[in-house]
Amino acid sequence: MSEKIRVFAPATIANVACGFDIMGLALEKVGDQLTIQKTDDERLTIGSIIGAENIPTDPTKNVCSVAIQAMLDHIGSKQGFHIDISKNISPGSGLGSSASSSAGAVYGANMLLGKPFTKKELVQFAMEGEKAASEKAHADNVAPSLLGGFTVIRSYDPLDIFSVHYPEELIATVVFPAVEVKTADAKKILKPEVALSDAIAQWGNVSALTAGLITEDFGLIERSLQDVIVEPVRSILIPCYQEMKQAGMDAGALGGNISGSGPSVFALSKGKETAEKVGQAMSAVLAKNGIAYELFISKINPVGCEIIN
Repeated sequence: MSEKIRVFAPATIANVACGFDIMGLALEKVGDQLTIQKTDDERLTIGSIIGAENIPTDPTKNVCSVAIQAMLDHIGSKQGFHIDISKNISPGSGLGSSASSSAGAVYGANMLLGKPFTKKELVQFAMEGEKAASEKAHADNVAPSLLGGFTVIRSYDPLDIFSVHYPEELIATVVFPAVEVKTADAKKILKPEVALSDAIAQWGNVSALTAGLITEDFGLIERSLQDVIVEPVRSILIPCYQEMKQAGMDAGALGGNISGSGPSVFALSKGKETAEKVGQAMSAVLAKNGIAYELFISKINPVGCEIIN
């Protein structure tokens, strides 16, 4: 077993419109890279952090070391690790930046320890890293980052996660505008209660989206990518949101919504050609309004965290 490995942990889209806090999917190519090395002492240390500022190197506060420590505590191990981080997902992008680091850290440490846990079992530890970042141990980003594909959280207590089959032709378009939306602010503006009629509509869409993915029914997927609870509240935080979304729909997208807590906006399309047209249309809205952006076109990543050379 190697004493040092490099890991790729993919970025993610959480919520996926109607699935607030329970649904997520993994993206290809865009994500964090971590180098994790076993050490001869019992300490967890954070080395270089490339690509982002203001990320703590204190091992009691960094999501990577917090997640690894949770795993070590579970098995009663005193093994030390040194972690170098290359952030290719901007914190605050809505693409699961802290989740990718947390997921990649426990995946890499688990590999170096001889794989005592399955990927699905690692989710509980990666969630502790998320808790360090956002004060809530949620799994809608860490689960797809670890497992790949499209994941659904049936329950948090007890933790019950399952993967959903999806059409290979389903392509994600993500536009990340250069504006700041703090996760804490995006959480704060949500209402603690919802109308029963809205809850019923949301339950129907979650069920139908899951069924549409499994049966590869693009019409059902299109009809289900509706969010009547969170989008109406959070969309006001993102400049040009409605215009961007409408441009994507006019270009052929099945549907779109806010990725995580934003400001990234995603759309799902059938086929890469359509997804690229959607990306051009959505990004043109931001360009017209003088807002810088990043654009990603991605298939759903079926692998999740993996070792790289």
